[in-house]
Amino acid sequence: QVQLVESGGGSVQAGGSLILSCAVSRMSASYSYMAWFRQAPGQEREGVAAVRGVATKTHADSVKGRFTIVKDNVRNTLSLQMSSLKPEDTATYYCAADFSVSVDRRLAKDAYTYWGQGTQVTVS
Repeated sequence: QVQLVESGGGSVQAGGSLILSCAVSRMSASYSYMAWFRQAPGQEREGVAAVRGVATKTHADSVKGRFTIVKDNVRNTLSLQMSSLKPEDTATYYCAADFSVSVDRRLAKDAYTYWGQGTQVTVS
C-alpha cells in the first residue's frame, strides 16, 4: 500500500515562509506523478502544484512566483516551498500521487489515487 506522510505545517505571519514535506513509501518518486492540494474550511480541495519527473512542473496561478514544488527522487520525497504567504493560503495541505496522470488533469483532485493525511498551514 502506497503511503504518503506530510509534515512541516504550522502557523506563520503574512509574508513569511514554510516548507512542507511529503515522505513517500512503496512508490518510486522517479516514476510517479505527484502534487500538492489544499482545502480551506467550507471550500473545495484545489490543486496547488504538480510535478512529473523533476522538471515538468505546474503551479496554480494563485501561487505562481510564491510556491515551488520540488521532487527528490533519491530521498523519495516531495516538498512545497512556500514564501510570501498570505492569509488566503490558510488551509490543510495534502500530498497526492499516482502512477499516471494526463497533462491536462495534473491539478485535478480526482486524478490522484493516493493521498496523505494532510498538514495544517495557518497564515495570520
